[in-house]
Amino acid sequence: MAMDSELEIPGDCEYLGPPDLIPPNGPTPRHTLYLSNLDDQRFLRFSIKYLYVFPASGAIPIPTLKAALAAALVEYYPLAGRLKPSEEEEGKLVVECNAEGALFAEAALPGIAAADFRGARPPHKSWRKLLYRVDSNGFVDVPPLVVQVTHLGCGGMVLCTAINHCLCDGIGTAHFLHAWARAAAARGISPVSGIAIVHDRRALRPRRPPLIAFTHPEYSNGNADAAGIAHLLGGQPLSPVSLTFTASHLAHLKNQLLTSPSSPSSPAPALKRCTSFEALAAAVWRAWVRALDPSPSPSSLPVKLLFSVNVRNRLTPELPAGFYGNGFVLGCAESTAAQLTASDSMAATVRLVQGAKDSVDDAYVRSMVDLLEADRGRKPDLAASLVISAWTRLGLEELDFGNGAPLHMGPLTSEIYCVFVPVAGDPRGVSVLVSVPLAAADRFRHYCCHPCGVEDGGGAMADMLEKGEKPQQQQQQACLGQGIKMDC
Repeated sequence: MAMDSELEIPGDCEYLGPPDLIPPNGPTPRHTLYLSNLDDQRFLRFSIKYLYVFPASGAIPIPTLKAALAAALVEYYPLAGRLKPSEEEEGKLVVECNAEGALFAEAALPGIAAADFRGARPPHKSWRKLLYRVDSNGFVDVPPLVVQVTHLGCGGMVLCTAINHCLCDGIGTAHFLHAWARAAAARGISPVSGIAIVHDRRALRPRRPPLIAFTHPEYSNGNADAAGIAHLLGGQPLSPVSLTFTASHLAHLKNQLLTSPSSPSSPAPALKRCTSFEALAAAVWRAWVRALDPSPSPSSLPVKLLFSVNVRNRLTPELPAGFYGNGFVLGCAESTAAQLTASDSMAATVRLVQGAKDSVDDAYVRSMVDLLEADRGRKPDLAASLVISAWTRLGLEELDFGNGAPLHMGPLTSEIYCVFVPVAGDPRGVSVLVSVPLAAADRFRHYCCHPCGVEDGGGAMADMLEKGEKPQQQQQQACLGQGIKMDC
């Protein structure tokens, strides 16, 4: 497992003029777009910020990027509109599809080269200067799509995008970015996606009257015992942590989980199935709780793992393949600090993650939509919860505007929620990015290196990860044959 280093960007970007508004280059529908309750959640009122670094050979001329963006916005026209409060439903937002345009800024940073970003994780706070800061009175006043291209001294470029999360989820952002890239590769010709993009979200309207059939622990709160962790996360300086798991590391971890016999204190049968996401999410959750060390809180302290579950194929009827809105809900795995951190609990933790995924079906999603209708201010329970957002399996690291894939992609900032980021050049690898209290950072790294615990055979895995070694060849062959995949 590689522990990457930070890159601090000195100086400020030199803007080459005021930002431009890029409207669609063709006619688009003019209407007010309804946002579902899954779109218009309070905790989604922010922008997903991606950062791409291209070497000189991969840089694209600005006129080409602008022309391609204008072409892509014809199909993805809500990103050229503006958010506003609904006139019909109090407390809700809608999108005024008016073709006003996306904001596009151009800058230069001659003191940095594209190669400087190679292996530069986690993102340093200075990277924020790579995205144009919109002077606004609030979230609603910021255009749904903000872009900045920064020219580097080597001839390469940094592309940063901020895409409003209320309009789309990770799958939707990936659809749009690849459409833009295809248009750039075709030198501004309108992209052909192969599927019809569906902006209509009425399939996720609440029922009348609402029917809340589940307890929805992902939104429950009021746990006084969790105040210790909440204070830790909010009251201490945070340190960004980045750990990169190669495909070989993940295969080895899965192999341990699928072949290790049950311990006397945990007689449950061995796992019969396990995706890479389930294994890594369980390992990171356990490491996070162990590192925070919530004592003197009682060992019965409830802790949660929240993660996004794509529901497009879990609804009846299924959402269209080209559905562009937020098509995910939060899965919630629950345990106690003592149970989660027990030396033999890794397989049990994976089962908790699997159970949380399996519980999300049409009835559960409809109940969640109705809950958010009855209480529009409801927010996820973050008091003692780790939130994981997986950016894997979206092809984000393969974005090609015509001159090749980026040498680096990832988030612009590091947050207290955890992001699983794809690794350029290793399509099955995953970088884990999360900010933890400074005093817990080294412990978190250590426990991630011992995902199964030394007592149950994790020591060999830890040695391999900490030294950056690959599993033995026979182990790789046995594990990789199981078909690794990242999913939620």
